[in-house]
Amino acid sequence: MNRAALIEHIRAEQRASSRPLIVGVSGFGGSGKSTLARELVEAIPGAVRMRGDDFLDPVRSHERSTDWDGVERQRLVSEVLTPVRLRQPGHFHRFDWAKGTLGEAEPVPETDVLIVDLIGLFHPEALPSIDITVWCDVDLDTAEERGIARDRQLGRNHEALWREVWTPNERDFAMLYAPRSRADVLYEESP
Repeated sequence: MNRAALIEHIRAEQRASSRPLIVGVSGFGGSGKSTLARELVEAIPGAVRMRGDDFLDPVRSHERSTDWDGVERQRLVSEVLTPVRLRQPGHFHRFDWAKGTLGEAEPVPETDVLIVDLIGLFHPEALPSIDITVWCDVDLDTAEERGIARDRQLGRNHEALWREVWTPNERDFAMLYAPRSRADVLYEESP
């Protein structure tokens, strides 16, 4: 599905829903999740983005694991997804990468469409809380190359992390949980 069709799909689901809609955008690191999430928020009036990096543990997300253990899905569900879905007030904590700790409590945003972009999102801990699952359909090798190039452009030398941790984590997660097959929508960038 391309961007325009995806936007219309989300709008149609929003019109049909009696509660806030939670859209999960996932894919391999470097597949374009954050870019797509920002574009969706720009295109869908009132939509709010919840940045996946705010729900990563900085130590565990840099270690090998078969299920992306450094992705704090339970915290995302309990602090954000459940309150949004139930239209209840709540507070969440972003991870403060500069301080290395969780930040101050912030109010959960009030919205009719919440867009969450995160690696390892299509996992049994989070899937029941997501209404539309969107997979950025980029193969792992291409995503890795793009991620390494993006990091270089930002002045970050993470090539060893990509090759030794993140790409193997992605491969293991894909084998265990088949996230691509759990997607309602396979998103392909328009050329």
